[in-house]
Amino acid sequence: MFSHLFIGVTDFERALAFYERLMPVLGIEQRFCDRTRPWAGWQSTGDPRPLFLIGPPFDGQPHAAGNGQMVAFLAATRAMVDAAHATALASGGTCEGAPGLRPEYHALYDGAYFRDLDGNKLCVACHMPAA
Repeated sequence: MFSHLFIGVTDFERALAFYERLMPVLGIEQRFCDRTRPWAGWQSTGDPRPLFLIGPPFDGQPHAAGNGQMVAFLAATRAMVDAAHATALASGGTCEGAPGLRPEYHALYDGAYFRDLDGNKLCVACHMPAA
């Protein structure tokens, strides 16, 4: 469905360090990093798309996190949801909702919510039964 998702960051190196710690927890590999531009992208193993990209806003204006916007990453297991949330918080992110079941979405939905260092809201969700 998606070609790519791009989120703006204020300090590329700081954001890069955050995502370089978070993405391996979810099994998402870095596809490229170009510090001269600067931007970086990740993709799921074996899939060329969609890409998740970070970098400063293209128009050169300061980054501002959106209200009501969120990027949600798929986790294969509930343990990955827990680990991703813990990694994000240990890397300076802020909690927007602890890991846990959210049956109001559906019976198997296990999710966690947090913001990155620039205030971008992120989610990690598993839609599978407990192992």
